[in-house]
Amino acid sequence: MTLASPVEMDRERVQELARAELETLNAKTEGSAAMYERARASLSGGVASSYQLRDPWPIYLASGEGPTVTDVDGNRYWDFHNGFGSMVQGHAHPAIVAAVRARAALGTHFAAVTEDTVTVAEELAARFGLERWRFTNSGSEATMDAIRIARALTGRETIVKIFGSYHGHHDAVMVSIGVPYEDIGDRDDLASLPYGAGIPAAISELTIAVPFNDADAMERRIARLIAEDRAPACVIMEAAMMNLGVVLPEPGYLEQVREITARHGVVLIFDEVKTGLAIAAGGATERFGVSPDMVTLAKTLGGGLPSGAIGATERVMSVVEDGSVYQVGTYNGNPLTMAAARASLEHVLTADAYRHLDSLNERLLAGCEAVIERHRLPGYAVGVGAKGCVTFSPTRVTDYETFKANQDVAVTDLAWLWNMNRGIYMTPGREEEWTLSVTHTEEAVDAYVHAFEQMAAALSA
Repeated sequence: MTLASPVEMDRERVQELARAELETLNAKTEGSAAMYERARASLSGGVASSYQLRDPWPIYLASGEGPTVTDVDGNRYWDFHNGFGSMVQGHAHPAIVAAVRARAALGTHFAAVTEDTVTVAEELAARFGLERWRFTNSGSEATMDAIRIARALTGRETIVKIFGSYHGHHDAVMVSIGVPYEDIGDRDDLASLPYGAGIPAAISELTIAVPFNDADAMERRIARLIAEDRAPACVIMEAAMMNLGVVLPEPGYLEQVREITARHGVVLIFDEVKTGLAIAAGGATERFGVSPDMVTLAKTLGGGLPSGAIGATERVMSVVEDGSVYQVGTYNGNPLTMAAARASLEHVLTADAYRHLDSLNERLLAGCEAVIERHRLPGYAVGVGAKGCVTFSPTRVTDYETFKANQDVAVTDLAWLWNMNRGIYMTPGREEEWTLSVTHTEEAVDAYVHAFEQMAAALSA
């Protein structure tokens, strides 16, 4: 991790390069511009999700194969975006295509359990060490249902989350995510601020935010809540934050959180929508060796089909099994999704696959670190499993406060444009990270490092 003696960035040079790269990308994506004009007449904003927006127009894709995608203009890219981290299997993996094709011929939906659903639950139980599972159709549904289960089990309403973490788009967790640095509030009394319009104040006030990597602050806040007769039902958190680039837990932090929550009777939920099945066979739970009461999965689980899951101990899930909580959904455990998930777990996301992902990520991180050191850039490379990023910050980011205060927005925006123009498809925004797939190769990783080297050289020219 490189942080020593960076050079001062020439801000005019950054802006000059960004303008040139934007002009180049716009010229290469005129088909996307035309598609945008057509789409905006029927799709609000021309996209299916606000996270797909981009100025002056989104990049519309036509196909994907293995580690690559192709846009409607015919531009082909190494895919380090991977569907916001969903496609660790790579695009159109033969094992998943074959499983979905065979299942479709037998019927695509019944609102009833198929054998694949049982098999997937058994495999997840073995990987995560949690006895009971239920399925949903997205990460948002998984975190929503997990919180409801925790509230029913404890008889409490307040929830605690990490300030800056994203846990889906339902009201309870659309709180204290992307806000101006000056609005954060005191570290021991962080603000409960709605993320966008339409979220009732009464709902957001039930969600209390605490800083990441500060177990003492979490314990002090929980103690205050208990004293106020507002004891929390749960702490929902990512074991490693994945929406500030990548922020890893400090040594001992997760163990402290586990002890604090257990002592106060608070359900500990690891939101593994981004990390589950992506950074290890058993996700962050396996990678960091700390067992929560519940996990939530999505993204990688379905191999590209809409999916979500909740895993929990038998005790926690008892309120579902006794009928106290209605955990429902017409498409829960959809046969196509379960066929894809089973094929993925049995034939794609194997022990060899995780060794391959670790090897590629180590190569990518080392390559980026070498570039940073050679050009004395203000930043460092960090990652785990299939996930990683270059964080453009002069100091190490440990939580939302240090992220908001230090990361370089302009350079991160330039990096996205630069990569796109050199055949590296990336998630837009300074909060995002790369996601590797099992189909990525050393050639793909080296292409990423080469593009980064070129940008670093241009910045220092």
